[in-house]
Amino acid sequence: MGAHRFSGPLLPDGEAADLYVVEGRITFEPQPGADTVATGWIVPGLVDAHCHLGMDDHGAVGVEETERQAVADRDAGALLIRDCGSAADTAWVRGREDLPRLLRAGRHVARTRRYLRDYAHEVEPDELPAAVATQARRGDGWVKLVGDWISREEGDLAPSFPPEAFAAAIEAAHAEGAKVTAHCFGPDVLPGLLDAGIDCIEHGTGLDEALVDQMVAQGTALVPTVMQLQNFPLHAAQGRARFPRYAARMDDLYARHRRTLMAAHEAGVPMYAGSDSGGVARHGNLPGEVVALHELGFSRTEALAAASWRAREWLGLRGLEEGAEADFVVYDSDPTRDLGVLARPACVVLRGRVVA
Repeated sequence: MGAHRFSGPLLPDGEAADLYVVEGRITFEPQPGADTVATGWIVPGLVDAHCHLGMDDHGAVGVEETERQAVADRDAGALLIRDCGSAADTAWVRGREDLPRLLRAGRHVARTRRYLRDYAHEVEPDELPAAVATQARRGDGWVKLVGDWISREEGDLAPSFPPEAFAAAIEAAHAEGAKVTAHCFGPDVLPGLLDAGIDCIEHGTGLDEALVDQMVAQGTALVPTVMQLQNFPLHAAQGRARFPRYAARMDDLYARHRRTLMAAHEAGVPMYAGSDSGGVARHGNLPGEVVALHELGFSRTEALAAASWRAREWLGLRGLEEGAEADFVVYDSDPTRDLGVLARPACVVLRGRVVA
């Protein structure tokens, strides 16, 4: 494979440079005879930190549909996907050089009959630690818990498991070398998870000042999935007749979600972009989540960082550095001035190859 040259401002610094790709790696040493492939603003490969490959709204899908989803994400610039639970075994994706890098969390682990049908491995509290250990061994360093969901008995959001079960499960995952994240809409589940040392929270609309302070102190990450939260009014409407308390809860969480999430951001909680693609959201819309973070109150650069260089560092990958993996996206104009350009990549480079 010959050397290839890319030229333009490199983010996040914005300094113009010539970047070369040799054998799948970045170098800034001039390469005589290198082909010039693209010029423009060069951004470290985007990261979708909450995505579900291999699923639709009925559960697992086959290889062909999973490939289509992965290609849609890749062509939108998402070159690293943290798959936050899938009913399908997507391990084969990691063997495809043309598909995004993938960090799998195995299958969601939920309480019996307390989550979306055909999505999760469903267990009772005494079974939770063993189930989590199994998913830790099947995944790529992450496990996904369903922290809370509607309880028909209570008619409201409620924790899926008691705090001691969550604590034992998190301990079991950590013993396997895996980190743990959890779906959390409401407030009641959060204290037990944070006290147990959970590594990440998904959505996080139930946070308050004390919980935010605890997340900052512990370094707990938050992936808010801002676009997904726009469905809260629909969730409330669907449950209003049968579960009025649940509907009122969802209305309240939606009414204050912007204040809640911006308070977390301003306090210093590490926050990352996740589209929640798969099932209820379409693949290939990570750029929309970056825009949503900006509309929430992030600066353009902060929103892009949450989906690029900061997220890559969090998950163990480098940016535009000498010797780093050649995963990057080229845009015709500066995305820190116009995030709309993220929807129109000029060139997508994955593992040193132009893939889109």
